[in-house]
Amino acid sequence: MCGIVGVIGPQFASRDVYQALLMLQHRGQDSAGILSVDATRGQFHLHKALGQVANVFTADRIANLPGDCAIGHTRYSTIGAVREGDLQPMAISHPTGVAMVHNGNLSNQDDLRSAPKAKGRMYLSGNDLEDILHSFADSYDPKAATFEGLVRSVKTVFDHAEGGYAVVGALGNEGLFGFRDPHGIRPLLLATRKEADGTRSVALGSETGALKFLGFEIERDIKAGEVIFIPRNGEWKTAVLTDRKPLPCQFEWVYFSSADSSLEGRNVYEARLRLGALLAGKILKESDPNRFDVVVSVPDTSRPAAIGLSERLHIPLREALIKNRYVQRSFILSGSASRSLAVKNKFSVVDELVVGKRVLLVDDSIVRGTTSLKIIELLKQHGAKEVSLASTCPPILHPCFYGIAFPTHEELIASGRTLPQIAKEIRADGIFYTDLNDLKDALGRDDFCDACLTGNYPYPVHGNAPGENS
Repeated sequence: MCGIVGVIGPQFASRDVYQALLMLQHRGQDSAGILSVDATRGQFHLHKALGQVANVFTADRIANLPGDCAIGHTRYSTIGAVREGDLQPMAISHPTGVAMVHNGNLSNQDDLRSAPKAKGRMYLSGNDLEDILHSFADSYDPKAATFEGLVRSVKTVFDHAEGGYAVVGALGNEGLFGFRDPHGIRPLLLATRKEADGTRSVALGSETGALKFLGFEIERDIKAGEVIFIPRNGEWKTAVLTDRKPLPCQFEWVYFSSADSSLEGRNVYEARLRLGALLAGKILKESDPNRFDVVVSVPDTSRPAAIGLSERLHIPLREALIKNRYVQRSFILSGSASRSLAVKNKFSVVDELVVGKRVLLVDDSIVRGTTSLKIIELLKQHGAKEVSLASTCPPILHPCFYGIAFPTHEELIASGRTLPQIAKEIRADGIFYTDLNDLKDALGRDDFCDACLTGNYPYPVHGNAPGENS
């Protein structure tokens, strides 16, 4: 899972892209990059490096990214290692200049690289965006009209690349483009902004919150299987190239997206609030709520759900866990040792709120159990009498091959374990999960990618191994 954005129209588009990446930092903290299109010189300008957005870019570096079109990326590695060769944006010059950023994973990357057409090709990275770039370029006809050539190339990508992905790119001096995979698993939105001189700027991005922060008005979500081309006059053209069922990732609402964003017409904060209320209903059926003295949320994504749960159970909500804002999101770190250390450094406890108390801890999900175990141990070390855990996401039983870093059954604590066994592993005094029907209720839709919950993969999983991604 990564954050992507593209802007066309303003005199210095990279400044807008930089601001958007700051607002998308929660989607990836490994690296950041911006590529701008300098139409006057017919040149791409690029800067990318390991680190968070504010550290990668200085005022001088932004000043060296001129042009009225720019794309940007903030990266969360789904493969453990963080390698400089995998950083985005990426560009290719033949048969035309094209640059891309993407969010997602290809589940058939190995097949793409072993295909006859790919034999002898020398790859610069393990990132599957490079595979998308090659697939696009192989079929691009520079003699065709721009939009027709773009459509043909995106069709080729759809024919060959399987998995969840959203792409934003710059097509030479022609303009900005974007597309979503045929099932629309990864998010992408379209927005516009009227400039002081009366012109219109256009943006594509992962979340509404980042685009609205820049003063853009959200037009709509890019549809599953849709390609959009935005020339410099801002008059875009679009085409939907497939008729597959839209299946946006449920984890966007549960965890990844910022609470101020809306995806597919559903606000993230409202969805999480509803998840908490529905989870409270399950607790009322399965347990006596009087056994809990206080509700505590794991900051920050689970706070809305904790509010909904607390209100329905009539149990006070207290912010007993205080978050260190300068530590990365532990879920998206590489390796269990890194996640354990991050949890230790990430939270402090308000002792007076938990000493002698029976705590109902609310979290958005339980993936590996590493974070849950450390937080429960931390609360008990600070005097909590009991700690039970409530998850707003149903049990995660299967690997994700479309852009989230849990690629094996062995990593997933709920896989092959009963609820009592899970509780024992994380040293919880009780455990509660929402279910799939509650998730559908909270998201207001039946159609979303639930492969990690059910094992129903919308794209084939080749060799049971994910792509390199993001």
